[in-house]
Amino acid sequence: MWRAQDVSGTDEGFRTSHMSKGNSGGIPDGGQGWPSSILALMVEPPEMRASDADRERISAVLREAHVEGRLPQDELLERIGAAFQAQTYRELDRLVADIPPPQRQVSPRPVQPPAAKTAQPAKPRTGMSGFLVVNWWLWGCAVAINLVVWFLVSISGPEPAYFWPMWVAGPWGALLGVWTAAEREVRRRKAG
Repeated sequence: MWRAQDVSGTDEGFRTSHMSKGNSGGIPDGGQGWPSSILALMVEPPEMRASDADRERISAVLREAHVEGRLPQDELLERIGAAFQAQTYRELDRLVADIPPPQRQVSPRPVQPPAAKTAQPAKPRTGMSGFLVVNWWLWGCAVAINLVVWFLVSISGPEPAYFWPMWVAGPWGALLGVWTAAEREVRRRKAG
């Protein structure tokens, strides 16, 4: 795992070994006063704080190096994580010190601001409440089943059977009809 190093040391270690001694992940140190060609392209001093756009640019360089076969997947993920934790240009430079500048212009992924949840104006509901919809469906299914049973009983006997499904459909349907009319009236009054 890569860990950040103290930037107050000299650049002699980088000039001789190109790698930092306290770095177990193989990420180059960069050293003080020894900027990589990527950092040289940045106009700010190495001690300046890096912005999110700078971190994105370095991440884009790292992704390009991975595409070119210069970084394995696990090291790419390590370095990108470190890039987003970096606070200064020097810390960003350490992540790309052993990578040559990209051959083509690398454009960072566009940073999309999180979508702000805007309050949607309430749309007037034109239909029935969920409760009424479910009850109308149940009523329709029960009436259909009762009608089928009544029809089968009527055709199997010598004369038609008493029309008993009306006692299932009638009271329940009348109650739902009154409830639906009342709900519509309440909505109409609220809307107008």
